[in-house]
Amino acid sequence: MGIMRSVLLWGSRNEWLRSQLPKYGIVRRAVSRFMPGERLEDALDAAELLKADGLSTVLTKLGENITSADEANAVAEHYREVLDKVKTRGLDCHISVKLTQLGLDLNPELCVQHLESIVKHAETTGNFVWVDMEYSQYVDVTLEVFTRVRSVHANTGLCLQAYLYRTADDLQKLLSIPAAIRLVKGAYAEPENIAYQKKQDVDKQYYAFVLELLKRTQANNAKPGIATHDKAIIERTQAAIGAMELPKNTVEFQLLYGIQREEQLRLSREGYKTRVLISYGSYWFPWYMRRLAERPANVWFVMKNIFG
Repeated sequence: MGIMRSVLLWGSRNEWLRSQLPKYGIVRRAVSRFMPGERLEDALDAAELLKADGLSTVLTKLGENITSADEANAVAEHYREVLDKVKTRGLDCHISVKLTQLGLDLNPELCVQHLESIVKHAETTGNFVWVDMEYSQYVDVTLEVFTRVRSVHANTGLCLQAYLYRTADDLQKLLSIPAAIRLVKGAYAEPENIAYQKKQDVDKQYYAFVLELLKRTQANNAKPGIATHDKAIIERTQAAIGAMELPKNTVEFQLLYGIQREEQLRLSREGYKTRVLISYGSYWFPWYMRRLAERPANVWFVMKNIFG
């Protein structure tokens, strides 16, 4: 793992930095490059602007590891409100939730209840719910909660992280359900006995999973989300879709708000379903540091925008 990436991931877990740095306007201006604002209305307004350019969206309220049942209840209620507002505005806009936002650390059963309530509400509004993946210690329980809810409700998908050694086995189990998969490289600091550390190894693993998803997607009728900004992998995925003579809507490319806007528009213009992840909320510092760690070159881009 590179030194810059290690420093950024360390920063994402530092409570002092999380409490102090967001107070500075220069830091908040830097974050505005990657999120339209802290309010839900900011995210919805951004989704409407992206819709005008032919881009779909997915919203996530930033936050994790809540410490009380009241907080979990409030998050679940918030996401049901989001689903209602998305329907009112007529947006093609999913939601993505972290299970530790829904009380997973407190009580897995409470978490299941909240996730089911959100997914059921999404059914009534004709929408879809993505379950995010967090640190490696949460993978087993996340899979358990997800498969319980997915066995009853088809309108939910799960994120898998390609850099974990275990993901190859997890993917095979999920493909047998079948379940929609959002494939990411992985943004958390994980030890070398659990996850690949070198970029070339993660890239190789990621693309192998892309090919597996392409081979299985027509059989299980679950559209995968190819969530990466790696242009080389995106182009290889497009080439593989063509070589396999699959329709362009076989997959959904998913990219982050504020990153590679031209690539998002290019994919949409070429007929590929393209969905932009919009984050919002006040708990943005750990998320922001992990986004920078995914591609440390973004640090210099941010500094240029601030001081240029």
